[in-house]
Amino acid sequence: MSMTLSSKDSILLPDDEWNRALVHNVHPKEWINPEPSGRYHLVVIGAGTAGLVTAAIGAALGARVALIEKHFMGGDCLNIGCVPSKGIIAASRAWATMERMNEFGVFISGEKKFDFGIAMERMRRLRARISHNDSAQRFLQLGVDIYFGEGCFTSSKTISVDGKQLQFQKAAICTGARADAPPIPGLKEVGFLTNETIFTLTNLPPRIAVIGGGPIGCEMAQAFARFHSQVSHFVQGNRLLPREDADAAQILQDQMQKDGVAFIFNAKITHVTSYGIEKVVHYEVNGVKMDQIVDEILVGVGRAPNVEGMGLKEVGVRYDLKSGVAINDLLQTTNPSIFAAGDVCFPFQFTHTADAMAQILIQNALFPHPFGLGYAKVSNIVIPWCTYTAPEIAHVGMNEDNAKRDGIKMDTFMISLSDLDRAILDGEEEGFARVHVEKGTDKILGATIVAAHAGEMISQFTLAIKNGIGLGAIAATIYPYPTQSEAIKKTANEWRKSVFTQQKKNILKKWFDFRR
Repeated sequence: MSMTLSSKDSILLPDDEWNRALVHNVHPKEWINPEPSGRYHLVVIGAGTAGLVTAAIGAALGARVALIEKHFMGGDCLNIGCVPSKGIIAASRAWATMERMNEFGVFISGEKKFDFGIAMERMRRLRARISHNDSAQRFLQLGVDIYFGEGCFTSSKTISVDGKQLQFQKAAICTGARADAPPIPGLKEVGFLTNETIFTLTNLPPRIAVIGGGPIGCEMAQAFARFHSQVSHFVQGNRLLPREDADAAQILQDQMQKDGVAFIFNAKITHVTSYGIEKVVHYEVNGVKMDQIVDEILVGVGRAPNVEGMGLKEVGVRYDLKSGVAINDLLQTTNPSIFAAGDVCFPFQFTHTADAMAQILIQNALFPHPFGLGYAKVSNIVIPWCTYTAPEIAHVGMNEDNAKRDGIKMDTFMISLSDLDRAILDGEEEGFARVHVEKGTDKILGATIVAAHAGEMISQFTLAIKNGIGLGAIAATIYPYPTQSEAIKKTANEWRKSVFTQQKKNILKKWFDFRR
């Protein structure tokens, strides 16, 4: 994990009390690495989510576990990812709520005051509080030996860190990935922000260019627009979030435009220059050359796996600089004693995916089964995801494009949030719930939810898919009224209506005619 540090490797910018508290937890400057003795059952390189979960479970099960981290424990999620981003998204939503308070009957006389610096300080304070969960001291108490430094394989059974040799039976590569930038001429020289540096800001950029129409780009573009930055959002294609359904992305695009985001679709950025302290983005759209002057540039595209400097080639671990470490379905690398989990080896780079993979890794690495029976497989996991914009877009399983590609026939049922009483009352009626089932059955293949709380709601479909629960069971379940999660029940009701065929209606009509 690459972090924004000062010249001293133990200072996170800005150097305030909250960041000092964070560093004290996740990379204490007074830390003294233990002296290794004997062989570890498992040595884990990387203390992000995958590494932390792997180490914690391994130690809880009684294994001797060592955990190596060269920067900050907690990885991207705690330090430069999920935690800080959701902290500032929460603040930006509060700002947006202030802007529409009149419709709820709240009127504030005089000028409203918004302070970006306080919003960012709140994020740093809460991040420091949460960092106790990932702290070196906590994991020491869990029975894990913590080594700070760069881990490097010296053989298929040893790893060097801080001049010490650690012997292991099995090893786990959990080094994650880092932000990468497109090769735009002048970008590096002019300077830019990524998710690894944007959370160091203390002053609001009056004008900011966001490059990339994926989740990071959308979340940050909307947040900074709500913070009252003038946001220019450059998207290479003709729509946002290409992994999501087009109508879901359109709902988000409409809301972001209401929030003040200016989109430049089909943008080809040719180069970046500076004009005094300002930055100039030069681009083309359909061959027409234009430029945009901004104060900061946020790059929200591109990730590179952290595979360098660990001696992987020397121990027979195959890897690629773009796709990361090669693994099989058991999370085993091309060296059978070395496993991998998380962003360093998997295309779905989510904290919850890394957590799930860590549990698979533990089962397969520490509890080998004869003849390969009883192993856990990564292909069996069901992965939901969510983009935390307003509205949120959450998805699990297949969509229509996946089904067409794989030749799978399915039925689709959908309910608009504008038909949901609670969404109307909350003023959050832009969105929908959509579920796909195997044609002619109630077997759930996938679902998409666009709603204010889609991330909280999608797990119901994830649970159903994982456990073979069909729409019939959901239709028979009582949901409290009024709630936005009723959207899930209503999609099941749409399925139930579809199986009530005309033939069944005719039979019932004859029955009631007979009873007259």
